[in-house]
Amino acid sequence: MTDSVRRISSGAPWEEKFGYSRAVELPGGLVLVSGCTSVVNGQISAGSPYEQAITSFEVAFEALKEAGLGREDVVRTRMYLTHARDVDDVGRAHKELFDAVRPAASMIIVAGLVDPSLVVEVEVEAYRAGAR
Repeated sequence: MTDSVRRISSGAPWEEKFGYSRAVELPGGLVLVSGCTSVVNGQISAGSPYEQAITSFEVAFEALKEAGLGREDVVRTRMYLTHARDVDDVGRAHKELFDAVRPAASMIIVAGLVDPSLVVEVEVEAYRAGAR
């Protein structure tokens, strides 16, 4: 990787343990945010699928903020759910956050996440127009 790739850390212990960054900013203006769950300050902030989705996206927004971007710059989202029954709740959260933005989006049902109380994980990609 070149020096022009910027890595953003949230300070979570798993980043060091597993060797990843919360977000990576590429020279062309694309910012990729790793999977985010409703873990805040190292504690699972469990709740309904809707609440977990909102919190997970807020975690992602914090990483984007570090890169000088916001939700209006999001061009793609991916939502991983452990149950198909949660599609409407997570979709409602996504609509509330992104209705005016309308990013490309995927919703994927998975077998499970790293903790059984987590039912939603999200990824976002954002783009900075006119980037370096």
